[in-house]
Amino acid sequence: MVLKTPIINTDSPARNTPAFIQVWDAARALSYDAGMTTFAEALKKEIARIARKELREEITAMRKLGVTQRVDISALKKEVKSLQSSLKKLEKLRLALSSSVSLAKPSPTAKPSPDTPRGKPGRRVMFTAERLKAQRARLGFTQEQMGQLLGVSSLSIWKWESGGASPRAARVPEILEKIAMGKREALSLIEERVA
Repeated sequence: MVLKTPIINTDSPARNTPAFIQVWDAARALSYDAGMTTFAEALKKEIARIARKELREEITAMRKLGVTQRVDISALKKEVKSLQSSLKKLEKLRLALSSSVSLAKPSPTAKPSPDTPRGKPGRRVMFTAERLKAQRARLGFTQEQMGQLLGVSSLSIWKWESGGASPRAARVPEILEKIAMGKREALSLIEERVA
């Protein structure tokens, strides 16, 4: 915007008055300020437009990324849900099979293998002094022979039988397995240890 300086007619007495000149100068100043304000506003608007144009591409890319992530999340949720339902079905099937197997009676001719624990399933096998005495008597062993079989001293056997002490819990299954052996097996094991 180009401002034109007004031409003041010096011939007219009304225009040469100080009041007119003062008003004229104020009007010129206002028109100059109005032009600058308009330019500043136009510049701000242009900067905002360019910034929006630049950000629009980034925002659309982020929106697309958000949409794909939401789709992926929903697919994963569906997969987790299906896996959980199949896990529940398998768990029910496993329980049904285990209960049907436990209800089936074992054949009377089948002997328990030495690897399977004796007694009721789920119960801990306990070591008792009476059991040790009874098994030693069944085998016909002395306390010294029983100590050699179990890998302990005859004094330990005496203390275990009298109830004054008991074997460590970690050794109890091994001890119970060895005292459940037959006499020939036990004697051959003792001979191997002595030799």
